Amino acid sequence: MVQSILIIDDDVRLADMLREYLGLGGFRVDTRPSGRAGIDAIGRAGPGGGYDAVILDIMLPDLDGLEVCRQLRTRTDIPILMLTARGEDTDRIVGLELGADDYLAKPFNPRELQARLKAILRRRAGEAGPGPGTLRFGRLEIDPGSRSARISGGLRPLTAFQFDLLVALASHAGRVLSRERLMDLTRGGEVEAFDRSIDVHISRLRAALEDEPATPRRIITVRGAGYVFARVQDQA
Repeated sequence: MVQSILIIDDDVRLADMLREYLGLGGFRVDTRPSGRAGIDAIGRAGPGGGYDAVILDIMLPDLDGLEVCRQLRTRTDIPILMLTARGEDTDRIVGLELGADDYLAKPFNPRELQARLKAILRRRAGEAGPGPGTLRFGRLEIDPGSRSARISGGLRPLTAFQFDLLVALASHAGRVLSRERLMDLTRGGEVEAFDRSIDVHISRLRAALEDEPATPRRIITVRGAGYVFARVQDQA
């Protein structure tokens, strides 16, 4: 099945180059030059707009990419790969906090963009490999089959990457995992060794799963070492 990608970027030359490159890789690609045009394209066909993923530039002529990401997340969980200016760590962190699944700094190699895009789509489809059965920790239930996390039966909204991060932590409950190990488990080591985006995603996981995110009981920070997922969290 051909997967459809929407590129939202006002750099026409870059968008056309990516459309051709990704097209050769088997994708169907549409482009839009502004934030509002991109939102409209997705909205016309309901949740996701018939697209499997969005490549979203931060610098746009009307709405910036962060606002576009925020608006998209109010209506769809479509995977979002954000393009940022090199060195703009603040934009990257804010984008992840708003629900982007991954980011890539400009200038970039189109091959790397395609690899990251495929990784996002594999995570969404649950094709990264066989996962464990349903994991239960008190009121928290994690089902890799349906890629859902529930507390007391209530579904918790997570991006594709955040869910994979949760499964990686929960599958190693009681063991301290470094940031580098978490990257290996979720992205195959395809990001920089000192990438701090794991911390942002952990913060978002806590916001979704913890009763009091400021004093977490499920995902605990081990200073100087990484994170540990608690075996005993609460009573069912």
